[in-house]
Amino acid sequence: MMMATAELIAALPDAALVIGADGVVSAANAPAQEALQIPPQGLIATTLIRHSGFVNALGEARQAGQPVTTDIEIQGRPPRQFSAHLAPIGKGPEILVVLRDLTREQRIERMRSDFVANASHEMRTPLAAIIGTIETLQGPARNDAKARETFLETMLLQARRMKRLIDDLLTLSRIELNEHVRPNARVDLLDVVRQAKSNLMALAKESNVDLKTEASRSTLVAGDADELLQVTQNLIENAIKYGGGGGAVEITCLEQKGSGVLRVQDFGRGIAEDHIPRLTERFYRVSTQESRARGGTGLGLAIVKHIISRHRGKLEISSQLGKGSTFSVHIPRYVS
Repeated sequence: MMMATAELIAALPDAALVIGADGVVSAANAPAQEALQIPPQGLIATTLIRHSGFVNALGEARQAGQPVTTDIEIQGRPPRQFSAHLAPIGKGPEILVVLRDLTREQRIERMRSDFVANASHEMRTPLAAIIGTIETLQGPARNDAKARETFLETMLLQARRMKRLIDDLLTLSRIELNEHVRPNARVDLLDVVRQAKSNLMALAKESNVDLKTEASRSTLVAGDADELLQVTQNLIENAIKYGGGGGAVEITCLEQKGSGVLRVQDFGRGIAEDHIPRLTERFYRVSTQESRARGGTGLGLAIVKHIISRHRGKLEISSQLGKGSTFSVHIPRYVS
């Protein structure tokens, strides 16, 4: 009978597990292991799913002998939301739990409201500048050729700023939407670093910054090559723009304790300690005026944070005023 139950839940597309009379998980399918991020068989269900709604629903299903449904959040990297359906199996003491993943649809809804709020707030300034410029061109500067050239340049600058903002918002939304799905392709961090360096050489030269690479051999990680390239480019570009005063940016690629590590270090003015915990927040800027002057959207490090979270990695930031900053990315090694 147990074999039949195990085979049955293995065929279900949603995460499913069976809890015995002693509260221990006696059977679970592959989606359940992926959702809980640990093999659940043989473990106590309420220690796996530490949520009061789940504990109450389990007790209610046992006592009433009727199906119970509740919404729960399972802590992990990142946290995920599920609709948990608990039902007794026949007249025995076993409880079948089916977890339907609501993470994606809830994120879509949240992103819709966030996108409108963030876009409307951040676009207000460039739109106001463009409208003001157009009104001036239609009025006092209608026949002033020199002023027209200046104002057209201003309009182009502000329009490009809005395009960068929209592009970054869409990128962030796409990454957040798939953040609960871990990428597992084979990626060589050394190749990623070389590509990012090549793409940013022109900016480094223009900024009089020497890009130095320290990497002796391939470092294979599990991930998405395009997203890791974006992380690398964002960090190097920030180092050039905001820490390039030190004249050099060092990019290190190495293996460390089961992870591939990418380290970007600059030797500029550094970041005050009280700013560091907030650097990856959306639209947080150490200096709003400087960030906007350099074409920043305030979303670069938020994108970095969410890509690293999707890869189940870690971001470390250290900085010292007058000595520069170091951003270290840890991504789990690729296992064939």
